[in-house]
Amino acid sequence: MNTSIKIPIRKRVVIVEDDPGIREAYQIIINASTGYQTVATYGNVEDLLKEIYKVLPDIVIMDIGLPGVNGVEGTFQIKKVLPYVEVIIMTVYEDSKFVFESLKNGASGYISKSSNYMELLNALDEIGKGGAPMSSRIARLVVKEFYASGSNLLTRRETEVLQLIASGKTYTQIADELSISKETTKVHTRNIYKKLQANTKSEAVSIGFEKKIITR
Repeated sequence: MNTSIKIPIRKRVVIVEDDPGIREAYQIIINASTGYQTVATYGNVEDLLKEIYKVLPDIVIMDIGLPGVNGVEGTFQIKKVLPYVEVIIMTVYEDSKFVFESLKNGASGYISKSSNYMELLNALDEIGKGGAPMSSRIARLVVKEFYASGSNLLTRRETEVLQLIASGKTYTQIADELSISKETTKVHTRNIYKKLQANTKSEAVSIGFEKKIITR
């Protein structure tokens, strides 16, 4: 009879943080868990990249305010080398610019350093389930930025009309493409002007691009 006990495989975690005290605290928390182990810690991105094929992390916990390459750019470089690696940004910077740049560069989550140890472990668990963990304050920033972007200003049909206007289509061409009347197209256009506070097609299109309602 085979009485051997299978030891659960723990996820390999790398910590990139320039504060030794914080690095040690994270390491203690992670190594005390049942599902994760810290395989390496670094004070900067450059040192991790030199050894990334050696340590082969599953998850990287990344600070933003690092010497040399910052965490936003570091996330991009790590994902370029090992696309499967999950990166969790954990930082004091609760700024929409940093949040969105990090997420755009491939970060899977963004957690405030004010989070407690359970929030860190919960974030690791959520990553494993395919989620995108964010502390409540960060989540509020994301929602605020969404509304500020203008994504909620226009209806789906109005957005379609504006996108076609931006592509140079006439009222008749837009009506044909969307299977609506020319007059309905003009009504949608008037609503677009009103909601975006624009006076001309070119002004409405410019605002649409600026607020990321439509794409170039």
